Amino acid sequence: MPDVILPVLDEAEAITWVLERMPAGWHPIVVDNGSSDGSGDIARRLGAEVVFERQRGFGAACLRGLQTATSEIVCFMDCDGSLDPCDLAEVAAPVVAGEAELVLGRRRASAGAWPLHARVANFALCAELARRTGVRLRDLGPMRAAPRAGLVDLALADRRSGWPLEMVLRAHAAGWRLAEVPVAYLPRSGRSKVTGTVRGTLQAVHDMAGVLR
Repeated sequence: MPDVILPVLDEAEAITWVLERMPAGWHPIVVDNGSSDGSGDIARRLGAEVVFERQRGFGAACLRGLQTATSEIVCFMDCDGSLDPCDLAEVAAPVVAGEAELVLGRRRASAGAWPLHARVANFALCAELARRTGVRLRDLGPMRAAPRAGLVDLALADRRSGWPLEMVLRAHAAGWRLAEVPVAYLPRSGRSKVTGTVRGTLQAVHDMAGVLR
């Protein structure tokens, strides 16, 4: 069964819901990126493997999880309650079947889940990605599945918010088949640190623009 890498920074309000909805037999790896609300302790009590990454940044946490994972296929997803682990099996299915090497969950947002500024930023980045590379995606979604060994070989270098886009760019350059699967996108639990704030979204766009350059 796949390992599921969950970067976490102060997600105590959502982590129980997320872990309790993890598919049976799938192995959650919670990467605590400096939480002060006991997120790691909650995850450990619920049976997740918990590792720590001192370097702050989404990419740094994802890399730590990838280094910890041992399964043939790995998945990534946010742990803020905006994504439902029940969708993981559908996202991973094309990788399991050998039909694609990288699958992204294309978010179908419920009311209030995806702020306008974050939608606009996502659309602009997808458009620029298509213009520069020919890769046509509708969403740079945070729920993903890919072969672990292949991801290691891609040698992703970004340690901040550029990690998701760099994964797509390097996968495309390596000749990987990319696919999208629709997934539910729900209002997150607690305070957003990225897409829920204009400042966080601008930082993510800045990091991703740097990766495109």
